[in-house]
Amino acid sequence: MRIGVVGAGWVTQYHLPAWQRVEDAEVVAICDPDPKALATRADVFGIGGRYASLEAMLASEKLDALDIATPRQFHADNILVGRDHGLPMLCQKPLATDLEQARDLVRRVNSSVPLMVHENWRFRPYYRALRAWIEEGLLGDPIAARLDFHSSGMLADAEGLRPALARQPFFRREARLLVMEVLIHHLDSLRYLLGELDLHLARLGRSNDEIIGEDSAILSLTRRDDGLPLTISGNLAVHGAPPAPVDQLWLWGSRGTIHLDVSVLRLFGPQPRELRFDPAQSYQAAYDGAIAHFVTALRNKERFETEAADNLNTLALVEAAYRISGFKPAAAI
Repeated sequence: MRIGVVGAGWVTQYHLPAWQRVEDAEVVAICDPDPKALATRADVFGIGGRYASLEAMLASEKLDALDIATPRQFHADNILVGRDHGLPMLCQKPLATDLEQARDLVRRVNSSVPLMVHENWRFRPYYRALRAWIEEGLLGDPIAARLDFHSSGMLADAEGLRPALARQPFFRREARLLVMEVLIHHLDSLRYLLGELDLHLARLGRSNDEIIGEDSAILSLTRRDDGLPLTISGNLAVHGAPPAPVDQLWLWGSRGTIHLDVSVLRLFGPQPRELRFDPAQSYQAAYDGAIAHFVTALRNKERFETEAADNLNTLALVEAAYRISGFKPAAAI
């Protein structure tokens, strides 16, 4: 498979190693309007085809699929160009800037080409293991669930720098920040673990004037088929939390309790278990797993776990969070 990567930004440092692990696939071209970013990625990963635009890349290269890793505001245009060239596509989340645009995009693509959303969090090894424990019946009947995603990354350090903004500067200008950019991963992972969810309460907040979007969120949900209660607390300005946010997930059931503590998965109850995962390896493994799934499903003509139509259910929860909370971003900085 000859792969073209669209975008050479921050996230491609994880996409490109994942492609190198796929047998009989090669990234032969990459495009980005930023010549410095383009050269950096192409040089490090030995990519010969280098272009300033997607159109130029498609005009010069014979490709079998596209991996779209551009900012969200370009996804719709990138996908429609890829559709017009008949190419299967893997597109970074979120599929579009909002639910309405995503629905229109899914309608316009329809089934003309395979389209998978690169929603990689659910491919982290500990979430795959957790799903296996649930399917094995070790939790029993679920009673309740809570997920915390806390960090101090938005708190200024001694030099006045905010670690979250130093790591990902684009956070400053995102009007939809924590829920659309980060908690979307958790909403999708919880759908993967528990099934379809409905959101009933949302409270979003902003901790500092260096960002225009929200960096805290309290979300209250229930599972659609039985009302199982679920709470998500995301906050990037928590005193005493680590600078980099981590997942803390509790699942309480009739036969046991499952606790994910960063990258340690524990089962409490009659059949106690514990699995430990390397955090850095698990982070890359999520990209490896998502890209491997894309290729395997294409080759076997199978459905994607995170096909575009299914991903609309995750985006519907994101959209509900903004609608219910009434959150309004600050004026552009």
